[in-house]
Amino acid sequence: MSDCQSLGDCDDTRVQKIYEYLDRSLSADDLAEIKQHLDTCPECAGEYDLECVIRSAVKRSCTELAPENLKASILERIHAMKAADVSS
Repeated sequence: MSDCQSLGDCDDTRVQKIYEYLDRSLSADDLAEIKQHLDTCPECAGEYDLECVIRSAVKRSCTELAPENLKASILERIHAMKAADVSS
């Protein structure tokens, strides 16, 4: 059984506090309180772990370079669509 009384309902903790904790946008006391809660609540800790995985995947995706020919391919399609609209 989780100990969520100090932070309110676990749903509230997951929805709001975990994001603030990850962003380090809480006071030092609140960060410590959330850390302690995550150490004792498997459900919230699982939600925290999932958010960490998602953020890591997004970060990796944002650093990958698109293939060189992608821009040219997209521009060709845009021009073709514009040409099709003009001729309609």
